[in-house]
Amino acid sequence: MNYKEPDISRIIEMAWEDRTPYEAIDNLYGLSVPQLTQFMQNHLSRRSFVTWRKRHRGRKNKHFHLRLTTVTRSHCKTQYKLK
Repeated sequence: MNYKEPDISRIIEMAWEDRTPYEAIDNLYGLSVPQLTQFMQNHLSRRSFVTWRKRHRGRKNKHFHLRLTTVTRSHCKTQYKLK
């Protein structure tokens, strides 16, 4: 798929965020986990991709169905505060 620059930036931001589940990225942008991995590999430097992959491999909170039921938000409470 061809994404515009703001969408590419947002997808990368969502992929890096700890609380944003992969399912949210799939719902908004149509990228499954394997497609997201390929997307990140194509849009990040090799070093950044390796760092991202190590950080997110096996993280339970990135998969909605594996999350603890106590996690009720998909973002940090200060993420969307107005300045």
